[in-house]
Amino acid sequence: MADLPGIVIMGVSGRMGQMLTHTVLESGKARLVGCVERPGHPWVGQDVRAAMGGVPVGVTVTDEPIDAIAQAQAVIDFSTPAASVGIARLAAQARAVHVIGTTGFSPEDLEQIRLAARHAIVVRAGNMSLGVNLLVQLTRRVAAALDADFDIEVIEAHHRHKVDAPSGTALMLGQAAAEGRGVALDEVSERGRDGLTGARARGAIGFSAIRGGDIVGEHDVVFAGEGERIVLRHVATDRAVFARGALKAALWGQDKKPGEYDMLDVLGL
Repeated sequence: MADLPGIVIMGVSGRMGQMLTHTVLESGKARLVGCVERPGHPWVGQDVRAAMGGVPVGVTVTDEPIDAIAQAQAVIDFSTPAASVGIARLAAQARAVHVIGTTGFSPEDLEQIRLAARHAIVVRAGNMSLGVNLLVQLTRRVAAALDADFDIEVIEAHHRHKVDAPSGTALMLGQAAAEGRGVALDEVSERGRDGLTGARARGAIGFSAIRGGDIVGEHDVVFAGEGERIVLRHVATDRAVFARGALKAALWGQDKKPGEYDMLDVLGL
């Protein structure tokens, strides 16, 4: 076990943090060497598995990310944009692979992550699942095959607790559609409709977001033409698909050169 890569999980008490913890512990491919939570969180100082209601595993939750990351070969991070930017700096200093599943970054945040990637391996993706990344590829190809007579709409649904919209996955899909058409997404993106919005602009790529209940993640890319529609769809029913993808990315990055990668790189797509 000692020769297996050591993994640190950020934001361990969250839905994804707990799923990632279970995934790493049960994988047989990596060691869980650290779990981090914010200062004052009730899990700090407890064994992570005991805090989840299970049998202790000898890993104590800490609020000191520097100490945790210093002993790791990879950091898996589904936290907040501000936290991820700080973690990127620490991971770069430790030369640890930084797997980022956080979404909602500003352009300034992304620039800070790019700077960190000069010194370390960063794998950042709005979605870590194999199915979604295949959907991205399909979206790009279909968009390239159809002209602007087909309107493109990305429809996404998530649980009531999600704080950003459109989702990171929806933006990945919109970006793929824009690349397929050879346009800049920022110039054709259409988000949010309310009141007298006027007719849809030709060539626009629209986004619609649904929030409710415990929806894990559903994404449709609709190509709507006159008399016909093409719908590409991915439905996630278990967060484990994201956790398995994140662990795969952490392991994949162990022998790579510093730089910023995504799940298409990890999956060889």
